[in-house]
Amino acid sequence: MTGFAYLGALVVSLGGLAVLDRRFRLAFWADPARTAITLVVGVLFFLAWDVAGLALGIFARGDSPHMTGLQLAPELPVEEAVFLTLLCYNTLLVWRFLDLRLRGRGRREAARPATGTAGTAGTARTTTRPTGPAEVGKTSDGPTTGAGA
Repeated sequence: MTGFAYLGALVVSLGGLAVLDRRFRLAFWADPARTAITLVVGVLFFLAWDVAGLALGIFARGDSPHMTGLQLAPELPVEEAVFLTLLCYNTLLVWRFLDLRLRGRGRREAARPATGTAGTAGTARTTTRPTGPAEVGKTSDGPTTGAGA
């Protein structure tokens, strides 16, 4: 049974990422088709990278009692594909979280009214001034000057 320990840990980790994704609607729960395409392209790229490394003798499959022994290709264990899926999914979720966080901050800063003027030390005071004929004669909440005030 220990032969599936690593694969099981990878699958549990993927499940945890899916829970986070659902909670914050970052990837699959925001745009399933785009997320699936992104993950497939990423995993295929890294699998091709692994195959090239194996062919050149740069990479080698290590033996471990915690692996299944199942292989996608010579020297390419099934666990590698699951790990690459975990890696790509994790990276995508972090990217989406940071992207949404920075966009939200930018929107909040753009929506924030300009505050502070010379002499007010960062406090804003709003005044309402008449803008047209219908507004003439209405009082304002701000400071006023003049003879009738």
